[in-house]
Amino acid sequence: MSLDANIDIGSRLRRYGLRPTRQRVALGDLLFAKGDRHLTVEELAGVPVSLATVYNTLHQFTEAGLIRVLAMEGARTYFDTNVSDHHHFFVEDDNEVLDIPVSNIQIDNLPEP
Repeated sequence: MSLDANIDIGSRLRRYGLRPTRQRVALGDLLFAKGDRHLTVEELAGVPVSLATVYNTLHQFTEAGLIRVLAMEGARTYFDTNVSDHHHFFVEDDNEVLDIPVSNIQIDNLPEP
């Protein structure tokens, strides 16, 4: 199911089977307000809810298919608001995750099986 940026967060949550509580709407507004992004829990700390509520809500959003969890080796966990089919590139020096569309990946020069 693709996300529509023009749908308000309450409607989006209902569409994914989640009740739009105050906490979910606040976190959803922060997550989805600026388009597709990769955010850490630390970047979501501005939401006026407890850290436990942030983690629980992120887990609920993940289970519903609203976001994906990206665990980068040796780095923080990122939450990806782009749930379309794509790959990632991690820039270690900047702690930045970049999306790579599937159409941009090419594998060649493989050895014979």
